[in-house]
Amino acid sequence: MAANMYRVGDYVYFENSSSNPYLIRRIEELNKTANGNVEAKVVCLFRRRDISGNLNTLADSNAREFEEESKQPPLSEQQKHQLKHRELFLSRQFESLPATHIRGKCNVTLLNETDVLAGYLEKEDCFFYSLVFDPVQKTLLADQGEIRVGSKYQAEIPDKLAEGESDNRVQEKLETKVWDPNNQLKDPQIDQFLVVARAVGTFARALDCSSSIRQPSLHMSAAAASRDITLFHAMDTLQKNNYDLAKAMSTLVPQGGPVLCRDEMEEWSASEAMLFEEALEKYGKDFNDIRQDFLPWKSLASVVQFYYMWKTTDRYIQQKRLKAAEADSKLKQVYIPTYTKPNPNQIMVPGSKPGMNGAAGFQKGLSCESCHTAQSPQWYAWGPPNMQCRLCASCWIYWKKYGGLKTPTQLEGAARAGSESGPRGHMTRQEVQGMSPFTRNEGRAKLLAKNRQTFILQTTKLTRIARRVCEDILQPRRAARRPYASINANAVKAECMIRLPKATKTPQKSKVVPRQSLATIVKDLAISAPLKLKASRGPPTPINRNQASQPRVGQSLLGKRGFDNAAGVPYPANGRPYTSGMRTTSQSVIKRQKVSQVEAPNPVVFVATKDTRALRKHLTQSEMRRAARKPHLLVRIKLPPPPRSLAMPLLPSSTSEPIVLED
Repeated sequence: MAANMYRVGDYVYFENSSSNPYLIRRIEELNKTANGNVEAKVVCLFRRRDISGNLNTLADSNAREFEEESKQPPLSEQQKHQLKHRELFLSRQFESLPATHIRGKCNVTLLNETDVLAGYLEKEDCFFYSLVFDPVQKTLLADQGEIRVGSKYQAEIPDKLAEGESDNRVQEKLETKVWDPNNQLKDPQIDQFLVVARAVGTFARALDCSSSIRQPSLHMSAAAASRDITLFHAMDTLQKNNYDLAKAMSTLVPQGGPVLCRDEMEEWSASEAMLFEEALEKYGKDFNDIRQDFLPWKSLASVVQFYYMWKTTDRYIQQKRLKAAEADSKLKQVYIPTYTKPNPNQIMVPGSKPGMNGAAGFQKGLSCESCHTAQSPQWYAWGPPNMQCRLCASCWIYWKKYGGLKTPTQLEGAARAGSESGPRGHMTRQEVQGMSPFTRNEGRAKLLAKNRQTFILQTTKLTRIARRVCEDILQPRRAARRPYASINANAVKAECMIRLPKATKTPQKSKVVPRQSLATIVKDLAISAPLKLKASRGPPTPINRNQASQPRVGQSLLGKRGFDNAAGVPYPANGRPYTSGMRTTSQSVIKRQKVSQVEAPNPVVFVATKDTRALRKHLTQSEMRRAARKPHLLVRIKLPPPPRSLAMPLLPSSTSEPIVLED
């Protein structure tokens, strides 16, 4: 009965998902709704899995500093891993949750130097915190409410002086004397001087303009002059004047006028007091946050001093009574029965045959991902569905309570990512394209304009061997088509180490391709340099725009026109102009993708020479297509034999003699 009774101030587990770990919250209020249900207003506490990687690094450095300062005993790697599951981060975020989602109690304490970290692992449902997490600003700060326990917070007590030994310390440096009880004045004389000091304070407030506005009546000024600040000033005046009443009187009323003494209660306005009460309701006695968010123009000492003066007023007593009456009207405790419904992640029904699985599609013989046991009275599905991972009953309870596995595994990170956005096996192609920095769309124009840093992924020798030895397991073609799917590299590596000694020792045959020298390549490039194409002059542009017969589409598709469309006249690859029956690329019905100036590469143009166009005529259509598909292969052309020359009649050779024509 007591275990199921939950009160205000208890730290409890809340379940918001059947597959995710429990939420840890602290109950602040228990409210009954209109339909009869009970809602709990709780303070949120976060785990390490709920914060970013940068904040986890900051928490690790804080933990190392704590271990060095407190001189903690050494811990094993597994203990350090489990200790991270016991660390929480306090926050000031409130939320309301149904009380029926409570799944049990836990214990959360503030970490101090006297604690032994290993002691938290020995206790069940025990957590600690030392940092405060801000979910809005995404920051981690040290808790201001730290309990200062330890050697560095203790006073150093000197040794006791022996009998007859004199104290050689300078008393003026150790303390300041503010009152001497063995003075020559009697108590009635001191009381009379204090009355005179109050009267001088009342007269000083009457002369001060700001005080006359705040205390317009005489009794308000007299009440303000009767506060402790006036009495302290009067006693300090007596001490400074060696308890001479005549000198002390003249000090109270100097040459320029009476001395006015004010405290923080009188310095603060009514609006500032209202801001302080509002901040105190929100933050409690966290004076740093009160000053930072509500009263930044006040000093921290002024805020603290005003708080203790505010507690002596009737305003504080009224608010205390109102809070007590409001607390009486609210619920003090609530009874929540034990949750006994089966978890949807169960994959084996209790009482079934061992080795059988209740979930369809689960492989037989799988072990626990945390403790690697193969026998358990109850199994639970864990992680993404395509991974087919499962946990035993004890590891599942550990996962739900502490938000991690007992031993560190690689799949824990995958399960964490899957639990945040639902269990999924892989990302879709649209998501991969959206995450890629090379996606071509209008929203990434600025990103494309920036210079990208080049990086190279270089495989090791063992990886290249494993691609050939374990080709049936790795399936490189299938992996190339699905780059977003994960590959179990550990399994491939283990199988490669088994198969590698059994592999054949005969070296594989490789073709040695002779490469030409650099001088030869440069010489060939100089010979086949592109010639300047003389483009024919096109028809004149009509003056009237309505006379234009064809829209100029080619120039709008690309930013620059190449040699194949010079001066508005399209040219094919062989250099011949198109006939009227042929369709040009600008008249194609297929919609081209416009290439921006940022993505356009440097133009490389190959212009066919007269000899090249003559050689193309001797290629068949199949040979032309084969050469286009495989441009790296040489094209062999069988030239026809030259035509035989016809026998021409022999003409007489010309002479220098004149030709005589006879009639």
